[in-house]
Amino acid sequence: MSEPRLKPQLPLGGANPRVETFAGLTITERADVALASIACRRDRGAEFNSAAEALFGFALPGPGRIAASTPYAAIWTGPEQWFVEAPMATHEDIARMLKDKLGDAASVTELTDGWARFEVEGARLAGVFERLCEVDLRLMQAGQARHTVIEHLGCLVMCRVALTAITVLGPRSAARSLHHAMVTAADSVGYGTAGG
Repeated sequence: MSEPRLKPQLPLGGANPRVETFAGLTITERADVALASIACRRDRGAEFNSAAEALFGFALPGPGRIAASTPYAAIWTGPEQWFVEAPMATHEDIARMLKDKLGDAASVTELTDGWARFEVEGARLAGVFERLCEVDLRLMQAGQARHTVIEHLGCLVMCRVALTAITVLGPRSAARSLHHAMVTAADSVGYGTAGG
């Protein structure tokens, strides 16, 4: 009996990332970033912070902030909690890798397959996102992150370059709804699909 040949599917259901291109805006599905959450265990703050800074090369960021130094980025998600991302090519087993370095001071959870990731870039970001959520991208600076709701879905919006590049993380189980909402918002402001 032959072994099954499984083919991975991306959050939008395809074998290759979807790219939607509009005048002044591009929405790109990404599946090449590994994601995990880390949390400091009770009464282990000093040990946890020391191990984290030694691993990442930076102090973990405070509320609403992102900190990064190749290959890692950390995003504050709550008191003593962060998302950590790194390239999939080198960190496919990111949760184990983090646990090995942070030890018993940290609780670590693998998140890569639980979230859909979209990079949204272009000069017309603000006009699109004012139709999607309450986050005002005109007020966001590079290195900031905000929790928000898009299409009734809890999402994380991360500013990479002010007014021109953001990352949106949303539940993988609703990736198509999230993607549809972003595409519809882009269409609604009259940009029109130029290709994709």
